[in-house]
Amino acid sequence: MNDADRIKLITQVGEEILTAEDLAALVSSGEKLIAYDGFEPSGTLHIGQGIMRAININKMITAGCTFKMLVADWHAWANNKYCGDLEKIQKAGNLFIEIWKACGLNTKGVEFVWASDLVKHEDYWKLVMKVAVSNTVNRITRCSQIMGRTEKESLSAAQILYPCMQAADIFYLKANICQLGMDQRKVNVLAREMADKLGYSKPVIVSNHMVMGLGEPPKDVKDPVERTIAMKMSKSNPNSAIFMTDTTEEIKKKISKAYCPAKQVKENPILEYCKYIVFERMDQFGKFEIKRPEKFGGNVSFNTYPELEKAFAKGDIHPMDLKNSTAEYIDQLIAPVREHFEKDKKAKKLLEEVQTFEVTR
Repeated sequence: MNDADRIKLITQVGEEILTAEDLAALVSSGEKLIAYDGFEPSGTLHIGQGIMRAININKMITAGCTFKMLVADWHAWANNKYCGDLEKIQKAGNLFIEIWKACGLNTKGVEFVWASDLVKHEDYWKLVMKVAVSNTVNRITRCSQIMGRTEKESLSAAQILYPCMQAADIFYLKANICQLGMDQRKVNVLAREMADKLGYSKPVIVSNHMVMGLGEPPKDVKDPVERTIAMKMSKSNPNSAIFMTDTTEEIKKKISKAYCPAKQVKENPILEYCKYIVFERMDQFGKFEIKRPEKFGGNVSFNTYPELEKAFAKGDIHPMDLKNSTAEYIDQLIAPVREHFEKDKKAKKLLEEVQTFEVTR
């Protein structure tokens, strides 16, 4: 794969890239590409974190990146997940890895790094301290969004430490590409600002799109980045999210009730799932087929997402027909995960145990 193709593939992942010029220079430099993402283990994964995450990571690996996935167990502890029970957090982390294995993530190209291993090293804490002493509390507080918090909330001392750790993670892992969601943008920008002072090259930020929740978008959030975050699929609202362990019946029920106005393309969650998830795995299906009675036009197939979007915008596709077909494809993508937990006794036991844990915000 030549440099242009590698950049093109990475650009497919990034809804925003800071900066495109830095990415081009990094790829052409011949330097080893090390991309990183991290996750707080809590609850279970929804399709944005599961299938879509696997799609994006696989693209980064194909583009020649070594991918490091940080299992942010200490960060989840700092954020009071599972009431700060580290053992439960770590079991949830292992569950996430099991789900990714089952949904098509190229795990051979991913190095899972546990934060609980990083914190054993003095050099790691030196980096954390360097970030901390170089920033004001107000500057760090503005990054609270990365924890699912707001600046107006009363943050614990541990939650103030969290962004310092996350910025330090980037440098300690020697990552030159931060490949996380748009909700992690602020701390990635902090790392770019800190890079020169700490003696590192500025990491390239490749922020992926965050799929919407199934509900109607908020009317009172105008800022584009804030609006994206407000609309994202969230574990805290189970009815607005499709989880990687949902049953066929749960998937159909949730999608049938989803926000999907006729002819509306913008901010339509069902079309988002088609664009960012179903059509990204179209090699598995061959084509996207909508099944309907002859009196309503009969079955119709689409080879590309733009074709589907155009037909829906014209009113040629009824929202309920789109919902029914999308639910079928999403269910087929999740089916291997359900089968994995049915057949693997150890994985099944882990899932059942984590499901008994009370999730805290």
